[in-house]
Amino acid sequence: MADRPSARSILASFFLIAGTITAGLALRLLPLGLPPPVTKHGGSLLWAAMLYWIVSTVRPRWPRPATTLVACAVTTGIELSQLLHWPPLDAFRRTPVGALLLGRVFAATDLAVYAFAVVIASQLDNHLRPKQRTG
Repeated sequence: MADRPSARSILASFFLIAGTITAGLALRLLPLGLPPPVTKHGGSLLWAAMLYWIVSTVRPRWPRPATTLVACAVTTGIELSQLLHWPPLDAFRRTPVGALLLGRVFAATDLAVYAFAVVIASQLDNHLRPKQRTG
């Protein structure tokens, strides 16, 4: 009989999402004295992990590879959207919330950072979810 992951509890999902958001905001907004690359890439890692947690909460029974691919597609789409300049979207990106959610400037290196973060979150998710016997 194989083990397969079951859905996380909604409470566990809430804490994963809220904890990741809190850590990301702290990293980006608090004067921690960290080097700028640590702040930038650390915030990007946490942002992408948050998106994985959201996708895996919205679709809790999807296989992890599907969840990982969708989260990677969302992060890639948002990063690529920075190449699109539409005045209302650019205006939103200039706000603090818009900058945190969508970013301001396209960076190809961010795509690799996001993919890495999503894969790490997926692996962590595999260990966090209770196992369920099939068969």
